Amino acid sequence: MPSLPRPAVSLVRLLANLGYGSRREVEAWIRRGRVTNAEGIALNAKSRVAHDGVRVDGEPLDPPPPLVILLHKPAGFTCSRDDPGRLIYELLPERFNRRNPALSSVGRLDKETTGLLVITDDGTLLHQLTHPKSHRTKTYDVVLDRPLRGDEAAIFASGTLMLHGESKPLLPAVLTADDSHRARVVVREGRYHQIRRMFAACGNHVVALHRCAIGPLELPGDLLAGSWRLASPVEAELLRAP
Repeated sequence: MPSLPRPAVSLVRLLANLGYGSRREVEAWIRRGRVTNAEGIALNAKSRVAHDGVRVDGEPLDPPPPLVILLHKPAGFTCSRDDPGRLIYELLPERFNRRNPALSSVGRLDKETTGLLVITDDGTLLHQLTHPKSHRTKTYDVVLDRPLRGDEAAIFASGTLMLHGESKPLLPAVLTADDSHRARVVVREGRYHQIRRMFAACGNHVVALHRCAIGPLELPGDLLAGSWRLASPVEAELLRAP
């Protein structure tokens, strides 16, 4: 049986859920004629219209859920909504922070770590990427304070490395040295400050940390620090791939 078209929702609810404003604010916009159909004809609050048939100030609406955003996180921003200081959500359009369902980061990068961060309102994808049993690989470029000793790759790969204060060893990880102070590390779990603590366990200190890939999805080369864009269908599928 062919799938039925998605039913239209009330105009006020549609715009409010997309974060354009409260229901009262949206109703005021509609009364002032700021909300039209694709032909420029003003709509009313009781209109039930498809998402792609609505314009606000002549512009198409933001994409509907599910939304998958790729963000190049810069240093100095935190991923929690409650921490003091600058938050990653400030880098998105303000109305994105009022969307329903809400957007959430897929895992966290600490304040000084840079690189690829996924933000989504897709609960299934969020669960798939963050569940402890998913073992989704994450790839990091690391700059170290002191030279590598030479035994770190074997230690990381052993599956026996214990982090301070924990009772369960880390899963095997892959370290590839670029030079004496730089390395690329691939891990399959996401414990608190894991990369920094791994090198601390080997007597070293991480000076800079950058996530360059999640699973097979690499940070797009055209995505500058602090910028974001919607994931393409191919990129979204790479994230969903087992």
